[in-house]
Amino acid sequence: MSPEEMETKIAKLESMNDQLQAEFDHLDMLLREIGFAAGIETLKEAAKELLDKNKDPTEEG
Repeated sequence: MSPEEMETKIAKLESMNDQLQAEFDHLDMLLREIGFAAGIETLKEAAKELLDKNKDPTEEG
């Protein structure tokens, strides 16, 4: 891969990273506004609790 191709690839990846970070930040803000105190982290904790609560005891090894 030529240096020019690498620079183009890096620029695309940086752009994608910027877009994903903006989406992540926006989602985190929305979650905080609807009551998830720590945003995405709180949502992840709530999802894990629900999964554990609804786990079928027969599935445990």
